[in-house]
Amino acid sequence: MLQLQASELNLVSGSDHWAIAVDSAVNSAAAAFPVWSRMPVAERAVILRTMMDVLDARREEFYDLAAKEVGASHAWTSFTIDLAIGMLAHVVSLAPALEDSEVVDPQTGKRSIIRRQPAGVVLGMVPWNAPIVLGVRAVAGALMCGNTVVMKGSEHCPKTHQHLVDVLNGAGLPDGVLKCVVSDPEDAHDTMAQLIAHPCIRRINFTGSTRVGRDVAMEAARYLKPVLLELSGKAPLIVLEDADLDAAVEAACFGAFFNQGQICMSTDWIIVVKSVADAFVAKLQARTAQIKAADPVAEIATLGRLISADAAKRVNDLIEDAVSKGACLLVGGQIDGCVMQPALLDGIAANMRLYREETFGPLASIMRVYDAEEAVSIANDSEFGLNAAVFTRNLDRAQAIADRLEYGVVQINGPTVHDDPAMPFGGMKNSGYGRFGGEQAINEFTELRWIATHQAGHTPTL
Repeated sequence: MLQLQASELNLVSGSDHWAIAVDSAVNSAAAAFPVWSRMPVAERAVILRTMMDVLDARREEFYDLAAKEVGASHAWTSFTIDLAIGMLAHVVSLAPALEDSEVVDPQTGKRSIIRRQPAGVVLGMVPWNAPIVLGVRAVAGALMCGNTVVMKGSEHCPKTHQHLVDVLNGAGLPDGVLKCVVSDPEDAHDTMAQLIAHPCIRRINFTGSTRVGRDVAMEAARYLKPVLLELSGKAPLIVLEDADLDAAVEAACFGAFFNQGQICMSTDWIIVVKSVADAFVAKLQARTAQIKAADPVAEIATLGRLISADAAKRVNDLIEDAVSKGACLLVGGQIDGCVMQPALLDGIAANMRLYREETFGPLASIMRVYDAEEAVSIANDSEFGLNAAVFTRNLDRAQAIADRLEYGVVQINGPTVHDDPAMPFGGMKNSGYGRFGGEQAINEFTELRWIATHQAGHTPTL
């Protein structure tokens, strides 16, 4: 069954109806493209600026939705709404970069126009773990560049994503410019494939797991369609002997446990040099014990619940595997349905599943190493390369280490969970390719064209 945005919710069943509904959403966006793409950049900016105000004014509506559908805490939802508003502000600031530039050849007088032209209909596929900010990120840059957008929301939070699209449309977007489709779980792959295959889809962005990202990339390759992928991560946080341990502890807790560790940037492993390991781990254990999780529908706590009981079991399986191979569970790990208390493991080694697999849960794991060289070597021994962090008081040393880390984003003396809409965000290796954020986002959502006007008397002849 496929659901459209709430204002035009149709409950349809059967493969024929489902396929028609998907095509209808794309066709509506395609029909709206000529008007939206030709609207002056300044006028588009006014509408996106209004989105900031509307989203802020209606933020209370998202707290209950996100808590019920994905177990998000009030603090997490508020944090992501603030970040989404910042993203909208940033894309509005890109308006000057979307204007034509002109180059005149001094020898021939040839006049060249370099133009950033809207690509067409953009497909943005959004995960459940940060439904508001990642929903806005999937559409904001594309809209500002003059594209129309079909957002494929997550089947785990259909009401949240449908409501988000309704709220954004309420800022004054012309009909059809922004559409939302959300499939049932069993139809998710087929919906993705049909959307990518539609001839009016010209650009694709996807945020989610590496496993699904491969499928998206393969489908896009069939039709030679550019795709922006932000995929799984396994962020290391390196703590060197001269680090501010208290600051590193706070960064580790924030990075590992915020949103129950269900963030692509979450701190999956903490790599600490042996000379300060005992002191650091003692501080981290005490701090972790102070953090509590609860179902936000029933109780207010620092953390919310996991997306499902299966997710809690998967994280528990990682803990049990590590403990069976010599790791020590220092604190946490208790499970009550979908609620898991933040856990801390010490003594992680390469033979444990945790060494390779993304945790995506409230679990921080510690590896003790001899020195910075070993720390860098271990951090780079991963198929993922999204975010990393390093803590040291020596900034020259930190920069040298950052240069060697095979990650798209490196934070020095800051948590792995950090985003800035004005900066390019994306990964290396199996964490994807392309970049959200910064002016680089313009590259993802426009065609770069060269239009040359030649002067009489300078045309080549045979």
